[in-house]
Amino acid sequence: MTTVYVPCDSAAVAVGADAVARALEAVDGITVLRNGSRGALWLEPLVEVETDRGRIGYPAVSAPAVAELVAGGMLDGGDVGGCVGVVDELPWLAGQQRVSFARVGVIEPTSIAAYEAHGGYAGLRRALSMDPAAVVEEVVESGVRGRGGAGFPAGIKWRTVAGATADVKFVCCNADEGDSGTFADRMLMEGDPFTLIEGMTIAAHAVGATEGYVYIRSEYPAAVTTMRRAIEIAYAHGWLGERIQGSDTSFDLYIRVGAGAYICGEETSMLESLEGRRGEVRAKPPIPALHGLFGRPTVVNNVLTLGAVPMILAEGAAAYQARGVGRSRGTQVFQLAGNVRQGGIVELDFGVTLGELVEGYGGGTLTGRPVRAVQVGGPLGAYLPPEQFDLPMDYEAFVEAGAMVGHGGIVVFDDTVDMAGMARFAMEFCAAESCGKCTPCRIGSTRGVEVIDRIRAGVRREENLVLLEDLCTTMTKGSLCAMGGLTPMPVQSALAHFPEDFGLPPAVGEAAEEAIPDEASAAREGTRP
Repeated sequence: MTTVYVPCDSAAVAVGADAVARALEAVDGITVLRNGSRGALWLEPLVEVETDRGRIGYPAVSAPAVAELVAGGMLDGGDVGGCVGVVDELPWLAGQQRVSFARVGVIEPTSIAAYEAHGGYAGLRRALSMDPAAVVEEVVESGVRGRGGAGFPAGIKWRTVAGATADVKFVCCNADEGDSGTFADRMLMEGDPFTLIEGMTIAAHAVGATEGYVYIRSEYPAAVTTMRRAIEIAYAHGWLGERIQGSDTSFDLYIRVGAGAYICGEETSMLESLEGRRGEVRAKPPIPALHGLFGRPTVVNNVLTLGAVPMILAEGAAAYQARGVGRSRGTQVFQLAGNVRQGGIVELDFGVTLGELVEGYGGGTLTGRPVRAVQVGGPLGAYLPPEQFDLPMDYEAFVEAGAMVGHGGIVVFDDTVDMAGMARFAMEFCAAESCGKCTPCRIGSTRGVEVIDRIRAGVRREENLVLLEDLCTTMTKGSLCAMGGLTPMPVQSALAHFPEDFGLPPAVGEAAEEAIPDEASAAREGTRP
């Protein structure tokens, strides 16, 4: 029997992977296994045939083409249908440093045997043999920071929860991945759910939590299904529940599905939703680490943060600390989207430049036109021109440049983009997604749309530019959370780098650029009243 892998990732399914799998299952002598996606989304559905040379890849396979491919020798690894050769040797893939995504696309997502055969649960086994406080310090020493956007040291958060006294503690994973151009959380949950389960269980052991929740956005039904199935399997094999693997650690894990609110990507809004209330930002302090879910100490981390934990415990803090640059340690899972030729997942050590990602791994624009702007960090991230492509992907370097790494999403635009329109969209997006609790965000974003419209129409342009700058300052310094606090970032960066789109001379853009770093730093450092 020949083993053939067909991705079950949502991106592959969207372009016909299920039909391809059914067509292959109808061929004698084939065992079809469903794997996650390798992340080369422009090649999907990428069918892989197991041979003595390794797994041979066939890109963009359609169901009607299966018979012809099989007749042409695909099952023997033949050079047919645009064969890309051994998938692991593709330069695009071989050049990556996959840590969190080491197994994604390689194994069947819900095969716990395959997970363990590829190094899974080595981190939890080691953690269970250690004192919980030692596990916390291992995470602290690794230097891993929150991958949800804020970049707060995960180990410090764990240490705070571990030191708190309470009758019950929680571990919550925020999988409400709503930023434009981001899909890494979804791909990890759909392609390697046990990594997230293992990371959350290690966190529970480290801080003394007995209950955990994965909060998944409703737009991810396949991720919800896969995670629920993986949790059932983990219970059946003693990796969840009472006295895990005979240890003194007990941990129950549940899935909760959100209702489509972008604001629930913010940790306190997510906690409100988990408690059955409207997703709305809480004022801090108190911080969730001390007063979180149901008023108890709670670890709140992103999917990618928790997905990095098993490797840290399996290989040690020093191995993780050896990756990256400065205070940005380990790897980041970058997501290339928008007008890009080779969109998908690229996991690399921090320090790779923006240009290497966009031009190297991304291959430039899909249209073939010049790149004009790149937005990094979601819809509230800064717009950066090609002149800043030498910027290293590093939290501090981005803050200094008036930008943010955020969740690692990178959206590419060619030279036909209207940057004034994109600035307006930032304010419009904030107005639509604001929870409405604080005035600077709720009202400021609506006024922002109106002011930008007047600037674009040439109505008292200089007066409205001053008003817009004042409005941005108020939103940055007065908003309760990053929703309103970061909305000025794309607006000010568009003004700084693309003033001509606003009907302004370059000098105005340079003046605006000078104001951005202080504003951005205030937002990232949480300077709030």
